[in-house]
Amino acid sequence: MTLPLPMQPTRLLPQSAPPLLIRRLDAIPLALPLKKPVSMAGVRIAQAHNILVRIEAASGVVGWGEAASAPSMTGDTPGSLLAAVEYLKPLLLGQNVWQHRALTARLRRALLGNTGAHSAIEMALLDLAGRAENRKVVELIGGAVRQAVAPMWLIGNPSIEQDAEEAVAKMREGFLFFKLKVATKGLEQDIRATHALRGVLGPDLALCADANCGMSAQEALDYIAGARGANVLFLEQPLGADELSDLATLARSSSIPIGADEGIHAIGDIEAHASRGVAGISLKLIKLGGFSGALDAAAACARLGLKINVAAKIAESSLATAAALQLACALPSLDWGVSLTHFYLADDIAKAPLRMRDGSVSLPAGAGLGIEVDERAIARLRVGAVS
Repeated sequence: MTLPLPMQPTRLLPQSAPPLLIRRLDAIPLALPLKKPVSMAGVRIAQAHNILVRIEAASGVVGWGEAASAPSMTGDTPGSLLAAVEYLKPLLLGQNVWQHRALTARLRRALLGNTGAHSAIEMALLDLAGRAENRKVVELIGGAVRQAVAPMWLIGNPSIEQDAEEAVAKMREGFLFFKLKVATKGLEQDIRATHALRGVLGPDLALCADANCGMSAQEALDYIAGARGANVLFLEQPLGADELSDLATLARSSSIPIGADEGIHAIGDIEAHASRGVAGISLKLIKLGGFSGALDAAAACARLGLKINVAAKIAESSLATAAALQLACALPSLDWGVSLTHFYLADDIAKAPLRMRDGSVSLPAGAGLGIEVDERAIARLRVGAVS
């Protein structure tokens, strides 16, 4: 039975609470280096270009948010993220953080789209509110149904041998769920890589594949046929985001459940993909405009009987990763796992980056998002002019 999602609060505290007024907002562009490049369809990522949003209350309490640029997913570039936050800034200064829901709704009416900027702002508002009240963000969005998640590991290397070696190494570190980036090496190589990973992972560990819109309909069919026997849990976004007719045909004939990611930006997209036979949805805060949109999307998935994957974008710091973790711990069902992407960074902005212990990442103990930001790291990783 699918459990109901927790209700979102209309405000964070009773109306009698003293106002928590915003006196300052800053947007900070960052370039975060990866430990090694990650290959996905059409792109090889070695550095993440993100923005931080810092919101300071008149009381001196500070909240932080983060969003990754994702030109081919959300349309957000580093420059457009900064411009959107600056555009919304006058609507935030002097406002009461406790009226978070009404405030974020006002921001969405003032600026259409720009979901990454909306997400970073809402994240910072909730982090600030949580710190002011000594409450975790997960408590502000309905409460935790779990205290930890077992993260998946994403694999995308130039060679099959490197994929297999990395999988073995990450199993030793405690990872129990793996996602292979396909549409990267050529069809036959992708099929061989899938079987190679299944061989080293054994029969029981979860393995899924993600094409990031990189396959044609025929290539997707050929991959599904070739991967038969590898026990692939789901194939994510094999086709382009707008190829819904071909997607419906593929989903009807596929022996592997089909998931959607890049095609999902609103509730209507979830309903449209469900009607085409998609079995599950990847929820990202930057795609859905923040926690409010993601919770609404999760409720739609529950209503439509869809599986859920919660994911951070490659690659976000421990700050945005903690936000994805708080969201994941609030949802009743996580059938298709959780992707936490700070693991791929060579440098982080957190004083104490999130750690995995015994195969799981737990909610941080602190208030808000639970991440203490390292101002020296921000200065080191901050970039100048962006476009």
